Amino acid sequence: MEEDMALANMGLDLIGQARALYTHAAEIEDAGHDEDQLAYLRDERAYGNLLLVEQPNGDFAQTMVRQFLYAAFIDPYWRLLTGSADATLAAIAAKAEKESAYHLRHSAEWVIRLGDGTAESHRRARAAIARLFPYTNEMFDVPADEDVLAAEGLVPDPAALRAVWRDTVSDVLGRATLALPEGGWMQSGGRDGRHSEHLGPLLAELQFLQRSFPGATW
Repeated sequence: MEEDMALANMGLDLIGQARALYTHAAEIEDAGHDEDQLAYLRDERAYGNLLLVEQPNGDFAQTMVRQFLYAAFIDPYWRLLTGSADATLAAIAAKAEKESAYHLRHSAEWVIRLGDGTAESHRRARAAIARLFPYTNEMFDVPADEDVLAAEGLVPDPAALRAVWRDTVSDVLGRATLALPEGGWMQSGGRDGRHSEHLGPLLAELQFLQRSFPGATW
């Protein structure tokens, strides 16, 4: 029960971060959109999210490993974003980094427990890493046109976080008696709107009510 509550609270943190970013994006776009339209009324190819975060929950090990691999990247990203030349982005990042620091600590502790636990928990954690690692390289790709934003001091360069991410992940996995795979095929395309088969069903569930009752407010 405690872990169900922890995961729900982490989910609420992520929703809050998305809402803040969507609201700011709508203000910058100045085209009459709001956060609901950006979240509920875009098609799959219009999303530029990481493939990693649309992968299924799977078992508990896969859920925690996915969260850990993402948090190890996004926590230092938020920390750098607090220095953005955009004051609103900097403020969003300052709040989000406090949340992501907890997400990283919580998921890392679980990865260590699972990896250094029973033979079964170790097997599941190792399988989760093998399943999800091919989606991690995309985190460090610079999306189209984002190099301009980085040059203007608006957002960090994600490529600069690769060494920090690997050090964090390697340290935790070492304590968990696990290791990152070496080499192998790496998936990409999410930032360009090319998604796995999992995003469509997620969006269908997310957008069902708004698309069934256009213009509904709550």
